[in-house]
Amino acid sequence: MDKHQINIISTSNEAIVKFESNHFLVKNHSYEFKNTDEAKSSPLAQQLFYLPFVKTVYIAQNFIAIERYDIVSWEDVQNEISEQIQEYLNSGKPLVKTDGEKKQVPVTVYAETTPNPNSMKFVANKKLTVNSKEFKSINDTEPDTLSRGLYSFPFIKELYIDENYISIQKHDVTTWEEVTHEVRSFIRETLESGKDIGETKYQSTAIVKEKGESVDLPKFENLDNISKKIVEILDEYIKPAVANDGGNIVFEGYEESNGEVRVILQGACSGCPSSTMTLRNGIESMLKEMIPGKIERVVALNG
Repeated sequence: MDKHQINIISTSNEAIVKFESNHFLVKNHSYEFKNTDEAKSSPLAQQLFYLPFVKTVYIAQNFIAIERYDIVSWEDVQNEISEQIQEYLNSGKPLVKTDGEKKQVPVTVYAETTPNPNSMKFVANKKLTVNSKEFKSINDTEPDTLSRGLYSFPFIKELYIDENYISIQKHDVTTWEEVTHEVRSFIRETLESGKDIGETKYQSTAIVKEKGESVDLPKFENLDNISKKIVEILDEYIKPAVANDGGNIVFEGYEESNGEVRVILQGACSGCPSSTMTLRNGIESMLKEMIPGKIERVVALNG
């Protein structure tokens, strides 16, 4: 087999970088390690935890993702880590040791309603993805994946996947009461079969604005001071609450001349009847209060 070549890929989460190989590393499994004790089955992960800035190590499909503490910047260390990972993988040593056949943990999935009547949040007892993924249509999905399989249901319109949940937006051709059990069972059975979520056609540095159209997101380090403050407020105060409802909000830009903040709504927030009220009475009011004199309005590019 050809040697492993590692490609460094930034993600929408500034703390996480993916080190992607040109070969599969693990199949039908994904691993998450928070410390050296949890990483006993992976010698490479244990090595990585000797680095003081490593917070979490993820191993899945063809990549190793690392979440760092804010004591270094990725620009200072990512090349060295890439070389370390590549050297280990090419040494022939096991990436993850298995002690015989381990007992499979049953997958459970439960459904949660959201403020958007057309969206339902399906929560699993396992991590589904390191980076959030959005699928606007079946054309955004890969064959033989969970995301592609979900589009076999004709009423499914859009998918948003983050951490351990899938937020599904449907067309108005049926009610959730009629289809929730069927969708929940399909997700559980597909995850138990070992199928992956699948990658979206959109890059991690871009966000879907409309069907077939993506917007490149600005990098935090390139933002002006007001924009950085807006991002910090969104991350600390807004995103956790929005995620609980199966959605996400992403900063797209700020115009100092007119005080306009532009955001993109994802998941259950996209197309939600109450999203306009949330923008006006919640996010806009908070930003005006916390950044006085600088914010006039908040608009959603896909609202």
